[in-house]
Amino acid sequence: MNNGNNRINIKIGLKVEIVQKPHQRSGQLTIGIVSRILTNSATHPHGIKVQLESGLIGRVKNIL
Repeated sequence: MNNGNNRINIKIGLKVEIVQKPHQRSGQLTIGIVSRILTNSATHPHGIKVQLESGLIGRVKNIL
C-alpha cells in the first residue's frame, strides 16, 4: 500500500514506513509515527519527507 508519494495521504499521527537518507541504497525501512510533514509540495516521486516521533527523518514508502 504505497500512497507515500501524495502529501494528502500523510497525516500527523499515522503509522508509516520510511527510508532514511543513509539507507536509500539498501532500502532498509523504519516504522514510526509521523510527527511532522517536511515536504511542502503536493507530491514527490520518492515519497513525502516526514519526521517521526522518534526524531528520525525520511521519505514515506508505505502507510501502515
